Amino acid sequence: MTVRVVGRTLVSEVSWRVEHGQHWVLLGPNGAGKTTMLSVAAAVRHPSSGTAMVLGRQLGRTDLRELRREIGLVAGSQRLVDESLLEEEAATALTVVLTGHTGTSAPLWDRYGDAERERAFRLLADLGCKELADRPFQVCSHGERARIRVARALMADPEILLLDEPFGGLDLPAREDLIEAIEDLARARAELTTVLVTHHLEEVPATTTHALLMKDTRVVAAGPVEEVLTGDNLSDCFGRPLRIDSVDGRWYARAVRA
Repeated sequence: MTVRVVGRTLVSEVSWRVEHGQHWVLLGPNGAGKTTMLSVAAAVRHPSSGTAMVLGRQLGRTDLRELRREIGLVAGSQRLVDESLLEEEAATALTVVLTGHTGTSAPLWDRYGDAERERAFRLLADLGCKELADRPFQVCSHGERARIRVARALMADPEILLLDEPFGGLDLPAREDLIEAIEDLARARAELTTVLVTHHLEEVPATTTHALLMKDTRVVAAGPVEEVLTGDNLSDCFGRPLRIDSVDGRWYARAVRA
């Protein structure tokens, strides 16, 4: 598929298949096309040419409202959905998570019963932040907000979870907390498919099964993570000689000096 906006090509002739239960990372420099790829997977953007199938349904020939209920989205610096509620000082963490059940930016209280509240509490607990349930979202730290957003994205029990640069603005402990939460989620829910967009190899969870590298709107490499995250592939992708190391399933990169 190809995606163009106002004459500019954002993704060029990309072919990509994600199977049920896989955990992908999309890596590449700024402007490579990673977030555009994720927006197509989120059924937010349609390809200009070619075909995009999401969860077995073709974009342009399916009810997007129904499809989006099966997709969990966590947006980082570039928000792909309306999350205006998250800026309201009165909204507690629990309220924010509950809105994930209805996919709305404001709570629809008549749609939330005991089962929905129990699920929201459980998701916060699963992500290590149940003590935040009654805390206003506005006063939560960046790391706490990141985990609350993941809980919100999971509220509708999606088949696929998309994470667009979720580590932006996090300090090292908060980043590691979120990585561990994503790893725990992948291990606990074998049926869940995840796709993570990031610029940084150090942010790739140990549970990642596949990787796709993008450069200049095109795919450089795609496949099993151990085959893709090599020094040659990443050096080509980022345009600089890199040395790649892996320890206990986590990945690290450093520049090779001439």
